[in-house]
Amino acid sequence: MSSSYACGMATVYPFHAMQYLSGSGDASALIAPPYDVLDGQGKARLLAKNAANIVGIDLPHTPAKELGPAAAYEGAAKALSELLARGVLSKRGTPAMFAYRQSFMADGKLIQRCGMACTTDVVAFGPRAGGGVLPHEETFSGPKEDRMALMKATKTQLSPIFGLHADEQGVATKLVREVMSKRAPDMTATMSKELGGDGVLHELWTVSDAATIGAYQSALKGEDIFIADGHHRYTTGLSYLKQLEEQGALAADHPAKRSMMVLVSMSDPGLVIWPTHRVLGGMKDYSWENFAKASSDAIRVTAFAGSMKELDAALATRSDLGDERFALWDFASKRGYLAQPAKPDMLAARFPEKPRAWRELSVAFCQYVIVEQMCQGKLNGGQPVKWAFPHTIPEVEAIGSGEETGAGGGKGFAQLAVIVRPTPLSAVRDVSRANQLMPQKSTFFYPKLATGLFVHALA
Repeated sequence: MSSSYACGMATVYPFHAMQYLSGSGDASALIAPPYDVLDGQGKARLLAKNAANIVGIDLPHTPAKELGPAAAYEGAAKALSELLARGVLSKRGTPAMFAYRQSFMADGKLIQRCGMACTTDVVAFGPRAGGGVLPHEETFSGPKEDRMALMKATKTQLSPIFGLHADEQGVATKLVREVMSKRAPDMTATMSKELGGDGVLHELWTVSDAATIGAYQSALKGEDIFIADGHHRYTTGLSYLKQLEEQGALAADHPAKRSMMVLVSMSDPGLVIWPTHRVLGGMKDYSWENFAKASSDAIRVTAFAGSMKELDAALATRSDLGDERFALWDFASKRGYLAQPAKPDMLAARFPEKPRAWRELSVAFCQYVIVEQMCQGKLNGGQPVKWAFPHTIPEVEAIGSGEETGAGGGKGFAQLAVIVRPTPLSAVRDVSRANQLMPQKSTFFYPKLATGLFVHALA
C-alpha cells in the first residue's frame, strides 16, 4: 500500500485491491450479497453458477452468526490462495479508488446511488479531530468470532463497510458522478434475483490518477464517517489490528491499519433510506381493545378506513400529526389507525441525557413506549414479545397472513404492526454527532453493497 497520495488531513486512501477479471468485464457470476443475508442454499446456488464465486470464501460456514470449525476458515484461506495462484483473482500493482454506482428501481423510478470505494484509517469509534468514525445505531448482540476467524485465516477484508459523510456542499458526489460521466465503467455485475440477489446493477470505474484521488481526499477532509452498514465488521477490523500491534510494531502504512469502505455522500441524490416497520406478536393478553386501553395515556389514535397500503400513504402526507407520527394495524380486525405521541418529548423523563433529536425519533418512541411499556409491560406479563422487521408494506401483509418472509418473528405470530416513516438523514447525522446510538433497526439503506467487486488484502 502506498501512502504517497495522503495529503494534509485526508483520511481516505487508494488501495491495492484484489479483483476478479483483472478489474475489467462482467463479474455477475462472481459477486455475492453480503454474507449475513445468505444461507447454505443461497451459497450453493451461487457456487453452482460459478465455483469461483466470492461466496465460497466469504461464507465458509453457515450460519455465519456463530463460530464454525477451524477447517472451514482454513478452507476459505486455501480457496483464496488457489484463486490468486490461478489468476482468477489478481492484486493491483498500483493503488486505486473505485467510483461505484448502483442502479435500481424504486416506486417506478430509476435510482442511481453513487459512491467511492477506498480505504480509511482504522480508528476507534467516536468523534476525533479531523473527522471520526461514528456508529449510528445499536446492533443486536451476536458473536463476532466468525468474522474474526475468517479475517485471521485469509488475512483479507472481503467485503466493504458502507459509510456516509455529510458533504454539505456536494463536492464529493459531484466529483464521483463526473468520473462516471466521462467513460464507460470498467466492471459491471448484476445481482441476479434467480440466485438470491435483488436485480441491482453494479458498475465500477477504476480511479488511479493522482489528480482525481487528491481532489476526492480534499473533499473528504475533516468529514466524519457515519457507519450505515457493517458495524460488526468494522469492529472486527479494530480487534484484528489490535492483535497485530500486540505482536509487534507495524509500518505506518500497513494495510491492516486501513478499512475498505464505500463512502456515499449524504448529498447524493440516489441515497435512499427505507423504513423498518415492526410486526409484533406472541402477546398473551393482546387484543386491539386491550392495547388501546393500555396505551391511552401515551398515544393519540385516529381510526382509518382503508387498506394497509392506503394507511401507509396517509401516514406519509399527514404532516399535521407531527414528525413523530406512525400508524398501527390490528391484524385480527384488519383495521388501521394513525397515531402520534400524546404529548411532546415523552422520552425526556426516562432519557434526559439523550439529545432531543434522539428522543423525537419515532423508532425510539416505538421501542421504549409501544414495545417495552405497552406490549411487554402490560400485555405480555413483562416478557419479551416476538418481532419481525419488514421494510415494505407487502412484506408486512405477507407476515400478517402467516408467511415466513425472512424478516424474523416466525410463521403465524403477527398481532400488531407498527408502520413507520423512514428515519431522515438529518437525524442520522445529528444523533451520531452527539455520540449517541439510534435504537436497533432504525434505518435500512437500500440496496446492499456487493461482495466481490474488490477485496482488501491485510498482509
